[in-house]
Amino acid sequence: MALPLKFTLVTAMLLLAACRSDPIQFHTLTPAQEGNHSRTTVGVIQIESISVPPQVDRAQIVIREGNSGLAILETQWWGATLVDELRSALVDQLSNSPVQGRHSVRVDVQRFDSVPGQYALMDVEWRLRSASTGDTARLICRSTLQTPSGASIDDLVLAQQNNVKRLAALISQAAVRPQATCPAP
Repeated sequence: MALPLKFTLVTAMLLLAACRSDPIQFHTLTPAQEGNHSRTTVGVIQIESISVPPQVDRAQIVIREGNSGLAILETQWWGATLVDELRSALVDQLSNSPVQGRHSVRVDVQRFDSVPGQYALMDVEWRLRSASTGDTARLICRSTLQTPSGASIDDLVLAQQNNVKRLAALISQAAVRPQATCPAP
């Protein structure tokens, strides 16, 4: 009677061990801040709205495979949905902007590609508006930002962080010098 009970327990333990899944790793588009970051804000760039393609707006990181494939990584997640991660990262980057007055920006991400071992790409249409001049003074720009990336997911996230930083710099640059032309990436 003891042998079948031991066999059953060993079998149950082996089955439970086989069901173990890999732990989920979380990533963010907001880079770690170093040093003293006392912010003296003179102006403000408020984010009106952000949109991203629905294929990538999820908690799981989505990577491109080949010319037509996408892979949803079940153990590599954003800290929030991609649109919320992007909003948080842009708010963080734009809070250091040396702008005068109040501005608002709408961000419409057309493409958000992550290709391990190759590049991270953001193709973004953005609209900047100055609150002081009303809705008539609007600058509409399109920026394609691409950063080389290593093969790991951490490398891809760092490359996308760089793209967000560059986008924030372009928005800030356009808000600082009120011209009718878009800054070059």
